[in-house]
Amino acid sequence: QVQLVESGGGWVQSGGSLRLSCAASGSIDSIGDMAWYFQAAGAPRELVARISTGGNVTYVDSRKDRFIISRDNARKMIFLQMNRVIPEDTAVYYCYGEIRSEGSSLTQDYWGQGTLVSVSS
Repeated sequence: QVQLVESGGGWVQSGGSLRLSCAASGSIDSIGDMAWYFQAAGAPRELVARISTGGNVTYVDSRKDRFIISRDNARKMIFLQMNRVIPEDTAVYYCYGEIRSEGSSLTQDYWGQGTLVSVSS
């Protein structure tokens, strides 16, 4: 069974930094693109940044100067370095991955359970 597990969320003061991690585990054959999404209370889930296996990155414009996505293919992990955070960054952050499990010919979308980031002003 494939799982994505996020960690690193919590409280942070405005202007501070936080690093989120996401680890993929289970019977994995291959992992394609991975991404971070955020979902503020009462709002839809939105993309923060996406990274390919080769390290090509796509950022949402409003955060690309403050957030950095990275990836460690050997450890099946992605990270989100959040810098100069603001109260509007308060949300649940979800990890996403396009993963093919062992024995399958299909790539499926997987989501983590989310990790809450709260930014105090």
